[in-house]
Amino acid sequence: MSSLARPTQGRMIGGVCAALARRFGTSATTMRVIFLLSCLLPGPQFVFYIALWILLPSEDKARTAW
Repeated sequence: MSSLARPTQGRMIGGVCAALARRFGTSATTMRVIFLLSCLLPGPQFVFYIALWILLPSEDKARTAW
């Protein structure tokens, strides 16, 4: 598994689903569908998405940090 960073290529909104898909070895489309389906359930999905968007570094910034 790779490190958790938002990719610079293949983003839709913030790159959170693409980063999670890369981390867990699935496609970004699958992760986006899972997120949309989870929005049908009660819970803080949007807050979690925004928090990850803020907390996860962009791939280019993560590369320069190492």
